[in-house]
Amino acid sequence: MTDPDRRVAAIIEYDGTDYAGWQSQEHSSSIQDAVQSALSFVAGHPVIAICAGRTDKGVHAVGQVIHFDTHAMRTPRAWVLGANTQLAPAIALQWAGEVTMGFHARHRAARRVYRYAILNRSARSALQRTRAAWVHRPLDAGAMHEAAQALIGEHDFSAFRSVECQSKTPIRRVDAIEVTRKGDYLWLQITANAYLHHMVRNIVGTLLDVQRESSPAEAMTRVLMSADRRCAGATAPAAGLYLWRVEYPPNFGIPAPQPQIGLD
Repeated sequence: MTDPDRRVAAIIEYDGTDYAGWQSQEHSSSIQDAVQSALSFVAGHPVIAICAGRTDKGVHAVGQVIHFDTHAMRTPRAWVLGANTQLAPAIALQWAGEVTMGFHARHRAARRVYRYAILNRSARSALQRTRAAWVHRPLDAGAMHEAAQALIGEHDFSAFRSVECQSKTPIRRVDAIEVTRKGDYLWLQITANAYLHHMVRNIVGTLLDVQRESSPAEAMTRVLMSADRRCAGATAPAAGLYLWRVEYPPNFGIPAPQPQIGLD
């Protein structure tokens, strides 16, 4: 096969509940396999999709970004509508556009934003069971926000790294992190250059613990400085985690995903 003529980027939204994660797996249903199959149908030839962030089993996305190379000449509308006719209801392209061959969904990403949803009330939800973590005991969003500020900056995040993590370095840079409450829901939003495996879920689990301390920020700092996973909290459930958006240099022309009703 000759070299592809063009590179296309796309933004994808998905409910990860019934999938084994983004990454293609031999014996499990993955988001990647579904997306590649749909795009290959539209392109008329096999397509390989490269993503910005490899989300885990049960994790959702509002603004996952991919790119793929193709010989096919299609309009942005044709890529979106055509692929969506082939995808299950839980996965949908939201935008597509041709980009330069210098664009790379993973390597060119400047920052990635994740959100984590916690339903904080005494009764569990039947409708939100796959969309938010449920914590029945009262939570102090202000204390969690205070503690989270200890993570801003470039640090060794080994305390929040899963044993399966294959990254060569535990050093990451967190640019912003906030915890807010809206009714019965707590939202954590974190912006970083990149993440370790389970990093966000381990941070959430730790915040659930340290918010009960007399000085939540000092407690969080101790966990961070320990560089020891055993000092951090339990891994929070996958259901509450969303890849919210991926930010790129403006010259690539990748738009921000549209706000989601009930999630913004």
